[in-house]
Amino acid sequence: MYNTLLALRPIGLLIISNIFMTFAWYGHLRFKQSALWIVILSSWGIAFFEYIFQVPANRIGSQYYTTAQLKIIQEVITLTVFSIFSVTFLKEKFTINYLYAFLCILGAVFFIFKK
Repeated sequence: MYNTLLALRPIGLLIISNIFMTFAWYGHLRFKQSALWIVILSSWGIAFFEYIFQVPANRIGSQYYTTAQLKIIQEVITLTVFSIFSVTFLKEKFTINYLYAFLCILGAVFFIFKK
């Protein structure tokens, strides 16, 4: 049970990292009137916090998962966080293509974890 909880720790860190990453990469799209240099500096500042969580997540996660498994976990988290972000923050419409993409990535999860 304890090892299972420890194996979940990198997933939590990846979720936090991904929230920062999504805001760094796409948050500025809500503020298109801002100067590009301000957006770039702001994105770099946000990305710093992404790395504070992402690097330990991968370092810790490599004790429990293969690199390929970590990458697929990251992709599932990325798509989930981005879908929520685009609908709530950017006010974009959720389309069926989001669901199809998510199903494809779940297929990748199946194959990467299949023994």
